[in-house]
Amino acid sequence: MQYRDFGNTGVKVSVLGFGAMRLPQEQVKGKSRIKQEESVEIIQKAFELGVNYVDTAYVYNEGDSELAVGKALKGWREKVYLSTKLPIWYFKKTSDYRRFLEEELERLKVDYIDFYHFHCLSGDKFKNTVLKYDLLREARKAKDEGLITHISFSFHDKPKVMKRLIDIGIFESVLCQYNLLDKSNEEAMAYAKEKGLGVAVMGPVGGGRLASSGILKGILAGSIKSTPELALRFVLANEKVSVALSGMGSMRMVEENVRAASLSKPLSNEELETIEAFIKERRKKEEITCNMCEYCQPCPSQVAISRIFELMNYYSVYGLKEYALSEYKNIGSGEKDEREKADACTECGECEEKCPQKIKIMEKLKECHQALG
Repeated sequence: MQYRDFGNTGVKVSVLGFGAMRLPQEQVKGKSRIKQEESVEIIQKAFELGVNYVDTAYVYNEGDSELAVGKALKGWREKVYLSTKLPIWYFKKTSDYRRFLEEELERLKVDYIDFYHFHCLSGDKFKNTVLKYDLLREARKAKDEGLITHISFSFHDKPKVMKRLIDIGIFESVLCQYNLLDKSNEEAMAYAKEKGLGVAVMGPVGGGRLASSGILKGILAGSIKSTPELALRFVLANEKVSVALSGMGSMRMVEENVRAASLSKPLSNEELETIEAFIKERRKKEEITCNMCEYCQPCPSQVAISRIFELMNYYSVYGLKEYALSEYKNIGSGEKDEREKADACTECGECEEKCPQKIKIMEKLKECHQALG
């Protein structure tokens, strides 16, 4: 296993982190529940193979994920860095910070959390929740008391917002999306590293779904054994990445990812250029020429226009049908996600007036919903 400095935290983390959102499940009284015993074995297998960073969240699997991680940490607590997240969209008052923190400490059966994230922080949530309830003060207080070691945030907003959050000066690490098909946060990640933050990335293998793409398997045929290996090694070729979190639900996935993360020889410049050329060529075949500029926003009906177009291209161009269908289904499904699917479009036309690419957005949204919905 390879290890990297996690910003200025003084911590060295394994380049592969265990994302505990995709643990094996079973149906219990009509509800999906994590298989605790099997999950603990999988997580501890990763620890045995050198993974020293595990990430979970209050909301993952309705709390089952934190329970499993807590059990897996028995005997490993001083050797592994624990990351979890605070569901700020549930907050109604300042004291909710301590209430959720104490509940998570109890679930995890630990005395402290190494990296405690404001979950899914955005510009709006920072203003309307973090500032409103003075949560930075609460975070500092928890840190002073030794209940958390580092103040962090996970992120799903625009890159320029990430930079603004970094400039506040309180955060010590950030968790954001990054993979070979989504490099939108690359510049902001470099800024984070420059400012001394540890950079953790989620979705290096697209939540495991990039593995299903037959098209991607042929990029480096011969030198790469599998799509997950390609995706993971691409992410780790970026020196700005400290740790890549991969959701692993089986022993086989753990062993394959550890093998890829343990390769001391990084992808060569020639291999990276081949990947870039391949992606560039595929982009020419995209049915919808959206460049994610977001000039179409705000949409009065909150339709996630650019994300829907991105998923349509994944579906039709990159062979990521399962991924696109699953991600489309999830739009607007959680309390933290206020976006709407394509069928919420009222055809007001505001977006088409603002689109620099002159995309027939209303027409394309109908096509997208027909294919993805």
